[in-house]
Amino acid sequence: MGRVAGASRPPLQGGLPPAGDLAGAAVEIACDESGFSGSNLLDPATPVFTHASTDLSLTEATELVEALRSDSRWSLDELKSGQLLRGRHADEALVWLLSRLQGRAHVEVVDKEYFLATRVVDLFLSEPSWAAGTRLTAHQRPAAIALHRCGRSRAPEWLAFLAAFVDLVRTKRRHHVDRRVLETFFQARDALAPGVDPEARAVLAALTRTRVRGVVTRLVHDDRTIPPPLEPLLTALADTVLTWSDGRQQVLVVHDEQSALTADRLRRLQQALSDGTDDGGHDRSHRGVLPLAGLVTVDSRDDARVQVADLLAGVARRWPDLGVDSPLRPFLSPTSLRVP
Repeated sequence: MGRVAGASRPPLQGGLPPAGDLAGAAVEIACDESGFSGSNLLDPATPVFTHASTDLSLTEATELVEALRSDSRWSLDELKSGQLLRGRHADEALVWLLSRLQGRAHVEVVDKEYFLATRVVDLFLSEPSWAAGTRLTAHQRPAAIALHRCGRSRAPEWLAFLAAFVDLVRTKRRHHVDRRVLETFFQARDALAPGVDPEARAVLAALTRTRVRGVVTRLVHDDRTIPPPLEPLLTALADTVLTWSDGRQQVLVVHDEQSALTADRLRRLQQALSDGTDDGGHDRSHRGVLPLAGLVTVDSRDDARVQVADLLAGVARRWPDLGVDSPLRPFLSPTSLRVP
């Protein structure tokens, strides 16, 4: 988020400090995101959202940041991924950075159109939950993949459908279900259906008026058992925590300030991760381990670990190809919301 140099700092927003001492093994990670565009998830300038995490200590991260800024290496007035990638020694700088982060960092990559496809499925084809969109609900992913295929053959209708969905579930400041917005969504659904493959057509047909109107009514009335439908940060954070926990340890997150990370949302996410089952019905409650121990927000200017996470997230978002030959491939989480 943008900050004015020299301005007085308002109180930090968000967070869920851990309750008491952490029991058993715990890991502390620092996180930041890149590509946030609010609820405008169809902004063509930022088609991808990334969320990076690292377990570097504060000392390790500070040394790394100072090395990147030093005149003897790459002179950066501010540690930002765009400057790093455009610098005279960009290749050398990136190789050096990634070598220092090997085995110490992960990146969740979220294709925003695919994220919206998972949102449609998670909200309207099953009971909405705080585990939706994560590895805990991977059994719903085939329907989202089928839906996303519509964009390949019917791009204009697909984008109109997604835009209608975004407008439908953006219910802030609404006090009732807007019939006009509801009808626009169903018109977009019907316009998309012809010509798509049978699997995708079946998904669209399952988006019945009863199902959709029922969920939207709950959103309008601020039913907090339903997670914010247009917030990829929460699903990325959830999978980040599960990756670092791996069923063995609690995770304490240090995160750049984000108003989306309220205590109420984090408590609900914490409970969902503790109670979750994976797509095969296997217990993912980690044998009594509470994966998310807590989350503390900081100003990134004050924490070099968060600056490193921000840098890695920005590099991953801007990198033109994240395929098998990409130098970033070892850092990409297998649970990233990218179309297989």
